[in-house]
Amino acid sequence: MELTVKAYGKINLSLDVIRKLPSGFHDMRMVMETVELHDNIHITISEGEGVTMESNLPFLPSDSRNIAVKAVHVFFEELSLPKKHVAIKLHKRIPVAAGMAGGSANAAAVLRGLNTLLETGLSKEELMCLGEKLGSDVPYCVIGGTQLAEGRGEVLTALPPLPDCHIVICKPKFSISTPELFSRIDCNKIRHRPDTGGLLHGLRTRSLSQVAMRLFNVFEDVLADRGREIGQIKSTLLHAGASGAAMTGTGPTVFGLFDNEADANLAYAQLKEHYRETFLTKNYSESLV
Repeated sequence: MELTVKAYGKINLSLDVIRKLPSGFHDMRMVMETVELHDNIHITISEGEGVTMESNLPFLPSDSRNIAVKAVHVFFEELSLPKKHVAIKLHKRIPVAAGMAGGSANAAAVLRGLNTLLETGLSKEELMCLGEKLGSDVPYCVIGGTQLAEGRGEVLTALPPLPDCHIVICKPKFSISTPELFSRIDCNKIRHRPDTGGLLHGLRTRSLSQVAMRLFNVFEDVLADRGREIGQIKSTLLHAGASGAAMTGTGPTVFGLFDNEADANLAYAQLKEHYRETFLTKNYSESLV
């Protein structure tokens, strides 16, 4: 049995950190959006035991350190299924460590793929519950779309879809430490927060411009020396005609929303000259499960 599943990336239209919880984690409030940029995961199930994995990026781990491999183990263990050999071939397009939930998207795609191949008939809620055992972004990546994510990101509320648009995504050449960014956030001293209410109103009224003008990520204010380059990429997007631009997740990837394809093509060309990991894509509004 074999199947190829698409693992779609995400962007944060907004990201707010509400407070630090007694557990040490943070209470978040984010609006998430699925994009067409995706990885391909080919899953083969045969007789035997164990999980093998290979990918087009040799530096990625292929053992249980990889969340896609973990997803196989969780699926079989939680459902008490007879052992099988599962082979995964991953072709990555989503940038790695980019704030786009690429790893979580891979895990979610594996869960959906196994559910189809093994005909286990799990509902989306059951798949999301499995996903929560793997990471806080995985439940969102199971279902995708336009969602308000709260708690650690696992409490999801479906929103009206983002109007169709062109999206330019650009990942700078440096990486950002997620734990370090969280350590810099003092929830009592955050100066600027996203207008989440206004953004939700823009979604309800199908106004791309109202959504785009409210794109904001609180982590942009604690980037220190890396903030300048993030700002330069945002400036390039906006000068090319983006309706709005922001960093996604804990970065360093920046995206811009465009209602005009020619403007998006121009921004893509300008950024591609300097940044290899620049992509031209669209939002993806179809249900993933």
